[in-house]
Amino acid sequence: MRTKEEVRNYVWEALRPYALPPFPIKGRIPNFKGAKEAAERLFKEPEWRKAEIVKSNPDSPQRWVRLGALEQGKMLLMATPRLREGFLLLDPKKIPKSKYREASTIRGAFKYGAKLKTINELETIGKVEFVVEGSVAIDTEGRRIGKGAGYGDLEFGILTEIGLMDVGVPIATTVHDIQVLEPPLPQDPWDVPLSMAFTPTRSFRFKPLKRPRGILWDLLDPKKLEKIPLLKELKNRTSRFR
Repeated sequence: MRTKEEVRNYVWEALRPYALPPFPIKGRIPNFKGAKEAAERLFKEPEWRKAEIVKSNPDSPQRWVRLGALEQGKMLLMATPRLREGFLLLDPKKIPKSKYREASTIRGAFKYGAKLKTINELETIGKVEFVVEGSVAIDTEGRRIGKGAGYGDLEFGILTEIGLMDVGVPIATTVHDIQVLEPPLPQDPWDVPLSMAFTPTRSFRFKPLKRPRGILWDLLDPKKLEKIPLLKELKNRTSRFR
């Protein structure tokens, strides 16, 4: 089986003719031609339509998803880069409609969103009902590989650990067709599989694969614990209740 890094390098190279800025795409969740069309496929799904609070990654190809969430009146939760400042909550009712496009960017999210740096602040918003992740590669059974930093899986662990999100929450991604590979992709115990995926031309629904429950503390990089205040707070809370 190929390693995760081999899969990433294969996709980054194969996607080059279809890539959009920012460049270079290597090392990123790559932006691609057709990202808007992939997002429009996602918007048709009943789980998305009924969700009032959605979480999305901040990467460029999912900007159409974030913009759509705001235009459709959904509360939008985004993680800050490397989770250093927790999460951002964007309430479309508090943002001028003319500023939705700006607010759907990471810089605009900091301008128009409210920072949620503590568990108590997160617990005020209600449950996240739909999640969108960025991907470098996926397979046709729902396994996903990101860019290698692990923050999407860590966000899932944090939000499920504090009860803000169910382990079985619908999780989707939007990718180019070239990013969809034959199974199985290599996976680690903390990797969170997808419920559905959308390309410019296809829609996928996957049978449920096993997901981790909360944070896998024994496997967590100690450096992340030191650098992410929210994670340290959660660790301390967990330790008190043991």
